Amino acid sequence: MGRMGPASGCIRKRGAGQRRDLRMPGEEIEMRIGEPLIDNWGRRHTRLRISVTDRCNSRCVYCMPERGVVFRPRGDLLTFEEIERFVRVVAGLGVRRVRLTGGEPLVREGIDRLVASLARVPGIEDLGLTTNGLLLARWAEALERAGLQRVNISLDALDEASYCRISRREGLQQVLDGIFAAQRHGFEPIRLNAVAIRGLTEDQAIPLAAFARRHDVELRFIEFMPLDGQGGWQSYRVLRGEEIRAQLEAHFGRLIPAPRPDPSQPAVDYRFADGRGRIGFIDPFTHPSCGWCNRLRLTAEGQVRNCLFAAGEWDVRAILRGGGSDQDVASLVRACVACKKPAAGIASPTFLPPEQAMYQIGG
Repeated sequence: MGRMGPASGCIRKRGAGQRRDLRMPGEEIEMRIGEPLIDNWGRRHTRLRISVTDRCNSRCVYCMPERGVVFRPRGDLLTFEEIERFVRVVAGLGVRRVRLTGGEPLVREGIDRLVASLARVPGIEDLGLTTNGLLLARWAEALERAGLQRVNISLDALDEASYCRISRREGLQQVLDGIFAAQRHGFEPIRLNAVAIRGLTEDQAIPLAAFARRHDVELRFIEFMPLDGQGGWQSYRVLRGEEIRAQLEAHFGRLIPAPRPDPSQPAVDYRFADGRGRIGFIDPFTHPSCGWCNRLRLTAEGQVRNCLFAAGEWDVRAILRGGGSDQDVASLVRACVACKKPAAGIASPTFLPPEQAMYQIGG
């Protein structure tokens, strides 16, 4: 689809159900509900990331402060019923892939019930979850039974000392147990996410890649982003994907670009020349993937976001709890998509990071 004209009225802050009605004169909103979510740059939105909680049982340096964290009151968080209703509406707008995040989603009591309800939503074809892995061994069987298909597991280091420096908690063996439990219960694919931070993780790239090759799981390195919640991010601390690739090629041999079956995926994938495994690089600082981003986000407290780095949010909780209709929800989502910028621009000298940290937005 070609580029459309710029949307107006996109300076957006939280408000009690404020929204922009995108109907054309004389157009019935019922006709709008089934139309796809296409922004002003032709990007068709089919993915949704849902944060189910801002709470976490870890304190990773790239996500949240070590101390003094104040979580949202539990009553502020969307209920499972409210999340399911929102997903049913956006599924009618073309959303097909849902990923549950946090915080740490597995600390939310009854998470398998939410998975089961979302797995039954017509139109949802893919249901995944991102976790730090600490509780995954306990939850893997129940999640598989409920209908979860895929898991992404954070694994930034493979020795306990390095793991503790990054996560500021113990638990490496619990994460490894979670990975192996996910394999036993048939999740496919299983992806490991490793955040790359200069001065902290350089010595972990080769051990992590060797582990992924040995256990037949995918590994993705993610450049450090300005979402740590304590102002620790600086551009010089970004360990660039191209540096890690050079390090891996010096050890394992040439990395061969892999096919890209889904153009909207944020990772650029490679395969090892010997055929043993794949590896991906998500480089939001050096090679941003904004141009083909098709994701929306729903925070744990019911705010819709059109970008991880967006300054504005759309308050759908006010509609869900204020007697609003599904059409009202759809209109709010359309307004959010209409205001999406062409790029986040985190490498720009004028970039301002969002007020919220990663755990408050959803990973």
